[in-house]
Amino acid sequence: MRKALDDLGLTASTNIIISSDHGFSTISKESKTSPSAKIAYDDTPKDFLPMGFLALDLAKALDLPLFDPNDKNAPVPANPTPRPGNGLLGKDPAKPDVVIATNGGSDLIYLPNRDKKLADRTIKALLEQDYVSGLFVDGQVRALPRHAADVADRPQGQAVTPNPTIVVNFRSYVAGCDEPTNCSVEIADTVLRQGQGMHGSFGRGDTLNFTAAIGPDFKAGYTDPLPVNNADVGMTIAELMGLHPVNAGGLTGRVMSEALPNGIVPKSADATIVSSPRPTGWRTVVKYQRVLSQRYFDAAGFSGPDRRARSRNRQTKNGGAITPPS
Repeated sequence: MRKALDDLGLTASTNIIISSDHGFSTISKESKTSPSAKIAYDDTPKDFLPMGFLALDLAKALDLPLFDPNDKNAPVPANPTPRPGNGLLGKDPAKPDVVIATNGGSDLIYLPNRDKKLADRTIKALLEQDYVSGLFVDGQVRALPRHAADVADRPQGQAVTPNPTIVVNFRSYVAGCDEPTNCSVEIADTVLRQGQGMHGSFGRGDTLNFTAAIGPDFKAGYTDPLPVNNADVGMTIAELMGLHPVNAGGLTGRVMSEALPNGIVPKSADATIVSSPRPTGWRTVVKYQRVLSQRYFDAAGFSGPDRRARSRNRQTKNGGAITPPS
């Protein structure tokens, strides 16, 4: 593409921006606490987590029938798994008590009846599993303190889609290499297998991605020390094109002025959100950065005396970087 721009004489007037949408991790399907990992499945290696393990484990813990929304709400017998892992829990699949939506490195749980006692039981069951590291709960159904003391309230947006009641972040850890974010491993509720790739957790391996830019409107050879997210990339492109879109809500990103010639370099600051501990000492910890009014969430998970079993990918700093070649 750059050679074509050279041949056309357009290089001096063209900006090129390359951006990934997210980082990536290697899938782990291992758990010492999951009841579903102790059952033999035709499509799952022995002692590994099956597809839909969260739905299977919650169905057992809550003693609720499990139905497969991807198979016309058919009941899930003892051995087969829901495909591709989503589940409806309750006596009537048309009016479920619990809905589980798989999301790779995290899962979304919906309680349509907003039952606080059921939320409390669900959180208690989740806290028993070694594959969970960090829970976020809708403040309107905040569960009882004795089980939810290590649960952080989830930041509320203005999406028109239903808000999940509980967001379950799965455990991630570093496998060991010179660049930890390049060898992140995460538990993932997905059709993919052990050793394949996935994202969607709150580990730093997933939240750290890449952007590079070159052209007349960018500084040459500049590495951006400030956090950047993909919304900022869009806002910067709009600014360079002289466009001024009408914003819908406040999650719009910022112009990356620090990467532009003569642009201002705003101040940034690190911050941490820490929930109160539960009796075991575990807390949900969220690490983020702030630039002006924008917040950049880096990583989250459990922290406490049992960190070895629930370790998190805790690399901090730099939500993203602009690195234009010279």
